[in-house]
Amino acid sequence: MPGTTVDLPRTGRPVVVAPMAGGPSSVDLVVAAGEAGALGMLAAGYRSPQDLVGQIAEVRSRSEAPFGVNLFVPAPASCAPERVDSDTAATGVSDAQGRDRADRVAVAAFREMLTQEAAALGIALPVPDWHDTDHYESKLDVVEAARVPVVSFTFGCPQPDVVDRLHLAGISVVVTVTTREEAVGSVDAGADALVVQGCEAGGHRGTHRVADTPNQLDHLALLPLLTDLPVPLIAAGGITTAGDTRRALASGATAVQAGTAFLLADEAGTSAAHRMGLSDPRLSSCVTRAFSGRPARGLRNGFVERYDAYAPAVYPVVDQLTKPLRAHSAREGDLDGVSLWAGAGWRAAREAPAAHIIEALTP
Repeated sequence: MPGTTVDLPRTGRPVVVAPMAGGPSSVDLVVAAGEAGALGMLAAGYRSPQDLVGQIAEVRSRSEAPFGVNLFVPAPASCAPERVDSDTAATGVSDAQGRDRADRVAVAAFREMLTQEAAALGIALPVPDWHDTDHYESKLDVVEAARVPVVSFTFGCPQPDVVDRLHLAGISVVVTVTTREEAVGSVDAGADALVVQGCEAGGHRGTHRVADTPNQLDHLALLPLLTDLPVPLIAAGGITTAGDTRRALASGATAVQAGTAFLLADEAGTSAAHRMGLSDPRLSSCVTRAFSGRPARGLRNGFVERYDAYAPAVYPVVDQLTKPLRAHSAREGDLDGVSLWAGAGWRAAREAPAAHIIEALTP
C-alpha cells in the first residue's frame, strides 16, 4: 500500500449525503449538507467536465464547508484483474475478445427490441459508443486542479498512479466497495477510506465488474468482514434513521452515507417524475439491469417488467440505448418508463429541508 495518505475532512456529523447522478445531487443539496455539518458530494457521473468545473466553483462561492466529487471508473480501469483464457494460444482469441463479441451480439439484439418501442414513440435510438468513458480522464484533471477535499469512485478502483496524483493535490480518495475482494484491492491501491455498500442501497450497485451478480449482504453484514482493514469505513445502504446510523457506527463504521433519504429533500434536483414515483403505492423495490446494463435498485415499473429479463450486462452501452426512452417518459410524466432509483427504505423518504433530514440521521 502506498505510504502517502490524506485524511477525510472533519465534519460536525457522521453523515455523507450520497452522490446521486442524474440530477438529485444538486449544488443546492451539497451546500445545504455542508452547512448542516454533513459531507455533501457532487455527482460527476453523466456530467461534462465543463459542468463539473462550474458546479465546484458554485459550491465554493456559497459555502466554506468541505465537500466531495464522485467519479465513475471506466471498466478497463478496475482493480479487478482480467481472467486469462488458457486456450488463447490455441484459438488466437482471448477471453476478453470473446466476451466483447458476445456483448456486441447481445446489445444488438436488445437494441432491436427497444427499437420497436422507440419507433412507436417517434424516437431514434443512438448508435452504441463502445469507447465511452464518461470523460473520466478530463474529470480527473478537473478535481486535481480544483483540489477538492474528497474524491470518491464508484464502479471500480482508480489505478495507484491516479491515487498518487490526487494525494499530491491533498485530496482524500474514497472507493465504493461491495465485497472484501474489492475492499482489499482498493486499500492496496491507496484508498484513504471505503464506502461499504450493502444490498439495500438505491441506484447502481458499486460492483467493480459489470457482469458480477451483487451479493445479498447488507452493510451490517459487510462491515465485520472489513474492520481489520486500516482505513475508515463509511456504511451505505438503507440508512434512513438515527437508529440505522447508530447501528452502523456500533458495527465498525466511522460514518454513514445516505442517498434515498434525500431524494425528496427540498434542495434535491430530483425530477418531478421521480418524486411522483416515490409516492406511488403500487410500486415495489427491485434490482434490475433493464435501464443501464448494471444492477441497480429502484422501483419496479412497466419498463422493468418489459426489459429486465433481456437487458445484457453491458454498461454504459445499455444506458446509452435507453436514455432517449427514459427522457421521453420523464417529459410526459410517464412513471412506467423512467428509472426510479431508490433504496430499500424508500418509503421513509420525506419532503423536508436537507438540514432536517441530516438531523434525523444523527444519533
